[in-house]
Amino acid sequence: MRHWRVGPTFTAMSNRRFMGVGILLVAALELVPRGIFSVPLGRYWLAAYGISLTFTLVLWVGNVALWRGLLRRWPQAPATARRLWWLAAGAIGYTLLVTLGLGAGLAGVEGYHLRLPDGLRETGLNLVSTLIVLLVYESRHLFQQWQENQRRAEQLARASTQAQLDALAQQLDPHFLFNSLNTLAALIEPRNEPAQHYVEGLADVYRYVLLARERPTVPLAEELAFVQTYLALQKVRFRDNVQVSYDLPTPLPARHVAPLSVQLLVENALKHNEASRARPLHLRLVAAGEALRVENTWQPRPAGLAPGTGTGLANVRRRYALLGAAQPVEVTQAGGIFAVTLPLLPA
Repeated sequence: MRHWRVGPTFTAMSNRRFMGVGILLVAALELVPRGIFSVPLGRYWLAAYGISLTFTLVLWVGNVALWRGLLRRWPQAPATARRLWWLAAGAIGYTLLVTLGLGAGLAGVEGYHLRLPDGLRETGLNLVSTLIVLLVYESRHLFQQWQENQRRAEQLARASTQAQLDALAQQLDPHFLFNSLNTLAALIEPRNEPAQHYVEGLADVYRYVLLARERPTVPLAEELAFVQTYLALQKVRFRDNVQVSYDLPTPLPARHVAPLSVQLLVENALKHNEASRARPLHLRLVAAGEALRVENTWQPRPAGLAPGTGTGLANVRRRYALLGAAQPVEVTQAGGIFAVTLPLLPA
């Protein structure tokens, strides 16, 4: 639902300042058609200005309150014409009642009777200043609405452009890479079996990414098969510097995990820990009960080499919480072992 600004168009400070200066100025201008400036300054002039100030204050506050109320009643832009018609009728009626009412009271104090033609003439003069004041408020409001519409249009344009860029990126990645890998596999000489196996494994990785990213959960067996393929590719790079062991029951329990969550834990272990001939990295995947644990030897790389930010683990925690896991994701570090335990999800 679209929300429209319905409050005052001025800030509180600027509105008070505008009212203070405006009422003093309009009260003085109201005396011009009444010939007061032809009278020398004195008590009569001050009394006339005080009376004009009273009329101006009551008319200003009342008509602006009417404008605000109608703006809250019809804030939508399509209802502007209706609101302005009601504002015109209300302002005329309010100005007429105030002018006649205050005029009659003032006439009674001074000991004479206010004639209707004189009251209507005063109402007409007061309506001129009332119209000017309401035009200022309404113009300011329309200008701010125009500014908000401009900002909204710019935001929508940026969002549309970003959506188009994201759509193009998704078309290229990973579909483009997956198709290119299949083409590359066909170009490799049949006798080069290691290269064939590597490219086919890489294609399998991208195929899984394509299929899994559209699903909230995947079977544990599928995720572990994908992780084994991923680790086989990494072993080509690390060779014996990374040693992997599995402690998995046969058959695997019919449980699910968040897609790519186990792979992320394995990737973090490879990224943030040293894996060398002198200090090989040991990885172990254990499925027991209703949980899967991924653990590795804790041997952080030297400072400055791919420091961890914790974003990956925070993302995994949030995903499992949103999926309604019975237990939270548990992270432990003790005895030179870093371990993350993922709760298994129902099928």
